[in-house]
Amino acid sequence: MPDGSKLALFVPAALVLLVVPGPAVLYIVTQSVSRGRRAGLVSMLGVQTGGLVHVAAAAAGLSALLASSAVAFSAVKYVGAAYLVLLGLRRLLAREGRGGIGVAEERSPGRLYRQGVVVNVLNPKTALFFLAFLPQFVDRSAGSVTLQLLVLGLLFVALATLSDGSYALLAGTAADRLRGSGRLLRRERYVSGGVLVGLGVAAAVSGSKGS
Repeated sequence: MPDGSKLALFVPAALVLLVVPGPAVLYIVTQSVSRGRRAGLVSMLGVQTGGLVHVAAAAAGLSALLASSAVAFSAVKYVGAAYLVLLGLRRLLAREGRGGIGVAEERSPGRLYRQGVVVNVLNPKTALFFLAFLPQFVDRSAGSVTLQLLVLGLLFVALATLSDGSYALLAGTAADRLRGSGRLLRRERYVSGGVLVGLGVAAAVSGSKGS
């Protein structure tokens, strides 16, 4: 188990990283604005489940393999980027419901959850993040390194659940208050779809020069 001093450094460092919106937060916010707080929260749980997959991979040493293999990194990166672009295009091409302006296509909670899992599992930067971040707080003299990585990873996911869940609730509340704005809601589909496509494109081109 990590000692108290390591945890005292880990928690604030993790919170600083989490409060800065990244691709996962933008994805969750997009779902919350498009489909409401419940959809945002379900998507967030899917994203965090995907995070657990990366935690397990980091603890097992699979993230090191991914980081050392340019072919594996590129394959996962481009598959994940293509998936985000696909989600964005589907949003852009979706029909507006006649029951109300700006009402997004209905998705079952199970489908939203699975979609969130796939989005995060296919994000190689999440794997690389855990590989780079977690070992800084591991003390080899404190016992099993694998166990320490698991504890730190689970703690990070728990903090991410609180942080990203707050984003989902805030975004959903703001969307509810703007339901009466027809002009804004007519444009919302294009904004949310454009965000998803932009995230996919950014994921594809980032790191193309070895960064």
